[in-house]
Amino acid sequence: MTDAQETAAETTLRTTGGAPPDDLPPAPVPLLEPREGIPPVTADADTLAEVIATFAAGHGPVAVDAERASGYRYGQRAYLVQLRRAGAGTALIDPVGCPDLSGLGAAIADAEWVLHAATQDLPCLRDIGMVPSRIFDTELAGRLAGFARVGLGAMVENILGYALEKGHSAVDWSTRPLPEPWLHYAALDVELLVDLRNELEEELARQEKLDWAHQEFAAIAAAPPAPPRKDPWRRTSGMHKVRRRRQMAVVRELWTARDRIAQRRDVSPGKVLGDAAIVEAALALPGDVRALTALNGFGHRMNRRQLEQWQAAVDRARALPEADLPQPGQPVAGPPPPRAWADKDPAAAARLSSARAAVTQLAEQLNLPQENLIAPDTVRRLCWEPPAEPTTEAVAAVLAGHGARAWQVDQVTPVLTAALLTPPA
Repeated sequence: MTDAQETAAETTLRTTGGAPPDDLPPAPVPLLEPREGIPPVTADADTLAEVIATFAAGHGPVAVDAERASGYRYGQRAYLVQLRRAGAGTALIDPVGCPDLSGLGAAIADAEWVLHAATQDLPCLRDIGMVPSRIFDTELAGRLAGFARVGLGAMVENILGYALEKGHSAVDWSTRPLPEPWLHYAALDVELLVDLRNELEEELARQEKLDWAHQEFAAIAAAPPAPPRKDPWRRTSGMHKVRRRRQMAVVRELWTARDRIAQRRDVSPGKVLGDAAIVEAALALPGDVRALTALNGFGHRMNRRQLEQWQAAVDRARALPEADLPQPGQPVAGPPPPRAWADKDPAAAARLSSARAAVTQLAEQLNLPQENLIAPDTVRRLCWEPPAEPTTEAVAAVLAGHGARAWQVDQVTPVLTAALLTPPA
């Protein structure tokens, strides 16, 4: 049995420097102030040059965080970037005043960047020229180490014994000037990130999972930008209620018009027109502005011009020839939904059931979430189209072909091979 499996037998995961599991942990200490106070916000080229020189002269990992204005602005651009490094202190940078941070990214490119939930911040950092070569993701590290709560506040509290103030996580970070309490919160978010990284590294090494983490971090850092979604209008909330193709065309036209307006005004699409209103109009197919006004979401707060633009979108959908209407569903690449397997291919359904049970058991033994042990979609694809001869070598090749990391292939290949060879009950 490996150390990782032995850790799973413990009722409480040890945290470095913590008390024995039977003892009550001490109350967390509120983290009230950054060590050097709140730095001034960098918002011009001259000050940015000073920050770049300071961080280039620093040493060790760089804690990095970014604040967006989700729910307020169009897109996911960064409105504040926070960094902290030994020998450099903390910096708060305004990407509105300094939209090109490629010089800063280059200055710290050789350092390890420490982020929490890196996949959330890396896209907006890439947009302003900051692309790391190496990362350490404290959230993912927490998952691999078996922590039940992996939010930054919970991790800092459980591992380091400090309580972070989290009251400003969902504010409108595009506000200018940024209020001092928000800057205080932002500076504290990177205050202990490197300390957290160090403790998690020790814990992962103790569980013999540090190499696993390094493979995961390398995969995230090397991943290309996500391609644009095909037919994003199909993700409208409540879309499951829309059955007819003409109604789907209304959703498409309203969604497209809303997105164009939101982008032009730089506001969240939901602030222009709610998803519920789009679906309501699609189901009702109003014939004129008066009928549209009677629907939920198109009430008295809209002026005549706004109502007319939404009705024009509905009219465009109503006028489309049958051949131009959207199809009921998108072509699915890969296996069908698992709920359909029993009818389409009972043997594949039996393989999937056996494979899922084996992955669940192994994940419990290794004390980490199933989805981090192996992507559920990879398991489905393997079970739907298994190799003709399900040897361990063939199964390993299929897993690697679907993007599984080497450590994942090593761990799950034996149990998935056995599952494929188990005859249906």
